[in-house]
Amino acid sequence: MHRGTVPPQAARLPAQVAHCAAWAGAIGALTIPALGLAQTVTAPVVREPGVLQPVVISGAAPDRQRWMAPVSMDILEDEEIRAGQLQVNLSESLGRVPGLVIQNRQNYAQDLQISVRGFGARSTFGVRGVRLFVDGIPASAPDGQGQASTFPIGSAQRIEVIRGPYAALYGSSSGAVIAMYSNEGSTPASLRAGVAAGADGLWRASTQAEGAVGSVNYALDASTFATEGLRPQSAASRDNGFLKLSRAYDDGRFVAIASRQKGTALDPLGLTRTEFSVNPYQTTLTASNFNTRKWFEQTQVGLAWEHRLGGGHRLELMAYGGQRSITQFQSIPATTQIAATSPGGVIDLDRSFGGINARWRLDRQLDTGRLTTSAGIAADRQDEWRRGYENFTGPAASPTALGVLGRLRRDENNTATTVDPYAQLEWESPDWTLTAGVRRSNVRFTSSDNYITAGNLNDSGASEYAGTMPVLGLRYRLSDQLQAYASTGMGFETPTLNEVAYRASGATGLNAQLLASRSRSSEVGLRGRHTDASWTATAFEIRTEDEIVVLSNTGGRSTFQNAGRTLRQGLELSGELQWGKVNITSALTLLDASYSDGFRTCVASPCATPTLAIPAGNRIPGIPGRQLFVQLAWEPKAVPGVYTMEVRHVGPMAVNDANTDEAAAYTVLNLGARFQQTWGAWQFKEFVRMDNVTNQAYAGSVIVNEGNGRYFEAAAGRSLFVGVELVRRFQ
Repeated sequence: MHRGTVPPQAARLPAQVAHCAAWAGAIGALTIPALGLAQTVTAPVVREPGVLQPVVISGAAPDRQRWMAPVSMDILEDEEIRAGQLQVNLSESLGRVPGLVIQNRQNYAQDLQISVRGFGARSTFGVRGVRLFVDGIPASAPDGQGQASTFPIGSAQRIEVIRGPYAALYGSSSGAVIAMYSNEGSTPASLRAGVAAGADGLWRASTQAEGAVGSVNYALDASTFATEGLRPQSAASRDNGFLKLSRAYDDGRFVAIASRQKGTALDPLGLTRTEFSVNPYQTTLTASNFNTRKWFEQTQVGLAWEHRLGGGHRLELMAYGGQRSITQFQSIPATTQIAATSPGGVIDLDRSFGGINARWRLDRQLDTGRLTTSAGIAADRQDEWRRGYENFTGPAASPTALGVLGRLRRDENNTATTVDPYAQLEWESPDWTLTAGVRRSNVRFTSSDNYITAGNLNDSGASEYAGTMPVLGLRYRLSDQLQAYASTGMGFETPTLNEVAYRASGATGLNAQLLASRSRSSEVGLRGRHTDASWTATAFEIRTEDEIVVLSNTGGRSTFQNAGRTLRQGLELSGELQWGKVNITSALTLLDASYSDGFRTCVASPCATPTLAIPAGNRIPGIPGRQLFVQLAWEPKAVPGVYTMEVRHVGPMAVNDANTDEAAAYTVLNLGARFQQTWGAWQFKEFVRMDNVTNQAYAGSVIVNEGNGRYFEAAAGRSLFVGVELVRRFQ
């Protein structure tokens, strides 16, 4: 239980690079022996559903895939993800995707804040309501909880963002999907090494190796990152290792991936309106007193195999497994832990997870088009051992120490299992694409209480959820330059184990009263393209019943309830124009998200009975009503390099269900330049970037319904970053 101490930032670079190299070697030892299975031939890589891509959209190149899709989707390719960027957070690149809100909270103990069309906005840490995948293998836990920091950004070939009804086919808790596909190893081999540094003592070092050994292609990524933090009590460090091995043979393909992540982060908590107005870069004394912090470690492996059986039949299998451990010291006051049912103020969690996916697919090429039929079943399981400890020693009324490991107050084993059969049919011709699919999700949570005392009775229990998610999508070619598309469907979102882990009353045991939310969503859109330009316009509506919302949120601990019906209506516009040597990219999102029903919520925690009335019509907190991204990239003939200017505008966000306060709208300007030189087999890349050029002070994210009024998390002021990368290609 010594986990959670952030080491000094000075002189960490050599040690951390060595750690990454060691992890990469260990990952290779885990998976390389599995690749000596089949004889390889030169074959095209086809992205397929089930194992390599969870849902059929298209096996085509990204440009055609976007153009022919009957759903809302965006694809970012490697240059858009990495060029001129720190390569630390997905927020560096995904801000250009319409409908997606991604905020760097400057708090690595809680990860990025991500929502898509309002799905995921309630999350107080990590990613919920949005499913994550890496090379078709789940990066979200079976219960729907995910961490965007696990993505190996340095190896990203492309990132696909799927929005709208179609995302439901990826499983429950899929309001949207973010799927990263990593680089394929190939010949000639290449080696990349880069470093970046900048404001707040931030630095990143990484290396990537790609190539082939015999018939096995490999791609390796190791990186290390640290920062002293924007605010006091916000230092963090993180190490990532990732390995991908692939082998193609006459009738199929085999892929193995392995990843490992380890990190520590201090938690500065949020600020009240008064604190934020006085100094947005300060930290509340509570965070320092309790030394709020988190330690985490995760390892995951995944295997995917596809085999063509002949006659258009194909079999696809996927299996994955992993382990995640977390220790988190929260700022729960000692006096609130006196009750016999209190779970304490320290979370100590060990979690194992895994699953399988088996899918059959039939492709028929007919005179008028292509017909694809598929069916399969996915099964996942998550086991966690959750302990809770007091975060103090001595009497609760006058502790001798805070932010330390105290007495055990909770001990339980929780399990989440999912079994999802699914089927999909797609017809594609030059003029039409029609797709229909259905998925049946069956989810079960169980809890076995190991901490039973006279005042804390057995809290063992179980909850079950089930839902059917049908989806229908249509694309029609109006002309060679214009496509229309529409889709509709039903969604089903269960709470995560973290969301049912606590009750608002302060008692232990699962919150069995929390129901799954159900949604009906529809969208219509147009896509256009011309010689030097492309654009997309989409209108959507989402009606949800039993919306899951934050009931109480104090000291880093949240409880949840169902709030009745909500309505989300919006418009997404995006476009790209190549104007001579200037490339212009833009994305606009307008979203009205509100409660259709009134309900009651808690004022403080613990809270046996909610008393604060929330009227119908209030805005859903954490969702901005508007968001604009514009980037100009200029590559002049006379001067080497690419010069960029970005403008990002985000509208105001309500901070709580009562709408008593909001984070103000803001507009920031970012400037950058990147350069590249080539000498034979060597390539050198450099970048310099300045974010928030005008040095605005603003709240970049909010902590929804924070019980102490500490809603606001400051974004960084003017920040300068530089980086260099060396690439060696071996002939």
